[in-house]
Amino acid sequence: MIFTLVLVLIGALLFLVIGVNVVQQQKEKAEAERRAELARQRAIIDETEEILSLTGMFPCSSQIVLVLYKRVQDALKHAKSIAGNQAPDYERRLNDISSQVTTMSSNPKNSPPIEGFRLPDNDKQILDLVKVLKKLKAILRAEHNKGKVDTTTFSEEEARIDSLQLRINVDSMLSRARAACATKQYGSAKQMVTKALSTLHAIKAQTPNDPFIGRKVDEAKAMLDEVMGAQKEAAPVVQNNKEEEDIDVLFQPKKKW
Repeated sequence: MIFTLVLVLIGALLFLVIGVNVVQQQKEKAEAERRAELARQRAIIDETEEILSLTGMFPCSSQIVLVLYKRVQDALKHAKSIAGNQAPDYERRLNDISSQVTTMSSNPKNSPPIEGFRLPDNDKQILDLVKVLKKLKAILRAEHNKGKVDTTTFSEEEARIDSLQLRINVDSMLSRARAACATKQYGSAKQMVTKALSTLHAIKAQTPNDPFIGRKVDEAKAMLDEVMGAQKEAAPVVQNNKEEEDIDVLFQPKKKW
């Protein structure tokens, strides 16, 4: 009888230990998931705020800025709900961003023209700008897929980003062509100008009335003529150098074997 009672107690103790372990594991799993989700929301906040800080590099509409602010607002709301002891910090930030969202929503929409956009002179700034536009386009598409951006706004803003990316791409190719031409690398210059022209003609077939495309086509054609002219002028020099090398080889001392 006593032996049976001992076995029952041992079994009950084992079940209790197992139950405690299961509960503890579930708590640890839930805590790990909470931390991972909080880290994900913080990454969203940091990424979006970084993009917001760089919107001054290009003509950015108030609509896309509002999309970014709302993205931060949503992430702060979610982070606040799972932040635990850090919830007051997220609440303060949420109040600030909510005020900005309210202010921007009540103001008239503003879309600065992109025709006057000029590519930065610094290569690092150009690279940063390319990265920002790529991220911005991905965010815009993701928010639209979530139903947080209406189709009209999405189409308008995506078209603006595409146009800016085109200008950067074309201007960058022409800029590199100028640099190559200045160092007498006419083959590379010709290749880049030809590539820029090919891109421009492909876009012009789709948007024939875009004044930017027309101007850049004329600019690229003029540059191509300039490069080919400079290449042609440099050709006789290369030939003369070759003839001098042949003469030197002809009159150099004969080697004895």
